[in-house]
Amino acid sequence: MKEKSVKSKEGAEKRRNREALIRSALAFVGCYFVLLFVVFLMILVNDFSHWQTYFTEHSNQLISLVVSLFFLSGIVYMYYLFEDTVALVNIKNIVLVFTLLILSLVISFVFGEFIHIYSRPVAVFALLALFLINRRHALFLNFVFSFLMFVIDLFTDIVPVAEINSEIYSTFLLSFIGGTVAIFLGERVKTRGGLLLTGVFIALPVALLVLLFNLPTISHGDWIDYISSAGFRILSCITSSVLALALLPFFEWTFNRLTVFRLRELTSTDAELLVSLKQKAPGTFNHSLIVAQLAESCAVAIGENAELARTAAYYHDVGKLKQPECFTENQSDYNVHDEITPELSADIIRSHTKDGYELLIEKHLPKAIADVALEHHGTLPIKYFYDKAIRYSGDADLKDFSYLGPIPQSKISAIVMISDATEAATRAMPDRSPEKVEKVCRSIIEERMDLGQFEECDITMRQLTVIKQTLVEALSGVHHHRVQYPAIQFNRDRQAVNTEERDE
Repeated sequence: MKEKSVKSKEGAEKRRNREALIRSALAFVGCYFVLLFVVFLMILVNDFSHWQTYFTEHSNQLISLVVSLFFLSGIVYMYYLFEDTVALVNIKNIVLVFTLLILSLVISFVFGEFIHIYSRPVAVFALLALFLINRRHALFLNFVFSFLMFVIDLFTDIVPVAEINSEIYSTFLLSFIGGTVAIFLGERVKTRGGLLLTGVFIALPVALLVLLFNLPTISHGDWIDYISSAGFRILSCITSSVLALALLPFFEWTFNRLTVFRLRELTSTDAELLVSLKQKAPGTFNHSLIVAQLAESCAVAIGENAELARTAAYYHDVGKLKQPECFTENQSDYNVHDEITPELSADIIRSHTKDGYELLIEKHLPKAIADVALEHHGTLPIKYFYDKAIRYSGDADLKDFSYLGPIPQSKISAIVMISDATEAATRAMPDRSPEKVEKVCRSIIEERMDLGQFEECDITMRQLTVIKQTLVEALSGVHHHRVQYPAIQFNRDRQAVNTEERDE
């Protein structure tokens, strides 16, 4: 019976995956036709008075264009099918990729049509893809975009015919190389000002390439063409950074994407939810600050996104805003749980994960952060109130005293789960020596492994060991012992008036 149930679940999962892939394929086809429509619109705008004649006389070229665009779209689909199926089944990701491609094409067309063919921003797509998707995908998609530009230039009259022989080939190389350089330079950028500066550095290799392309004309003493083309192409690199900087907030909001810039803005002390947390639940806010420090250190140690770990830790307990007085760190002398049943207490405590998730989604924060708020307690039991119920009634169902899950689905959720528990446990320890801290960290990780909390987040034993060691070092720094100082107070004459010793 159990085997049939497992097979039934596997069959349902395969069916859902197959249906998702079919939907994503249909989405790709739809995006392809939108791309085709935009390209034809560019041809029409390029020569509005003769576009009918152009479509009639260049039918072979247009067929080549349609087929080439279809194959390029198909290559993108196959890339995601084999390299990142999880991203492929999310139609929003497909729409994002094609929106970036189409918008970058339109921007390049506008600059080439109304300013100068050399002024087309060569790296705007690469920079947007880097920050909105990731480096690996951005490298591949930048090649696709460069080839897309090449195909459009080759099979349309957007580039003047006299320039086709050489300029479109150099444009392809400049677009590909400029975009690739932008990706590697932009990867380490952490501020929006740094993004602007990236455009200047992209211009250096582009200027060198322009020099090499123009060596024949320079050798004949024709420096004007070189200076003109180099100036426009260098300007296009800087324009790429400016446009990327201007467009990123739109994509961050529309597609709810995480960028390093948005993550830093979310951890600002002026962020709306953090201000509320500081005012209404100061104990939770201070706890979250320490957990964020621990989570960031752990993420760095195992090669995960440290910015995301820190931001997720800042917001992991925002669900406590609904009833902040029900959580120990925000209480003074009065404890509401002394007057209610253990079952009701457990229900209030475990609801903060769902409340946090719903609040973060309502405030349009990225789902990756909301997921951590929902998952950071997994399906763990709420020990204190379970024990209290046992002492009161002699019997209790553990399910009624456990978090509802789901268990962590990402390594970031696992990191926050462990950091959250170890910070709370070590805060209550009278002896915070490295040996005692190590024992607590090991116990917390082993308990969660025994309860199957890490089975769906692809975290390894080696990474858990590194996390434990990192937490021991970090917590020893947070809760280090201080030396005793004599509590001497001085008056204005610098005379000691109190020599009682106190522990600072």
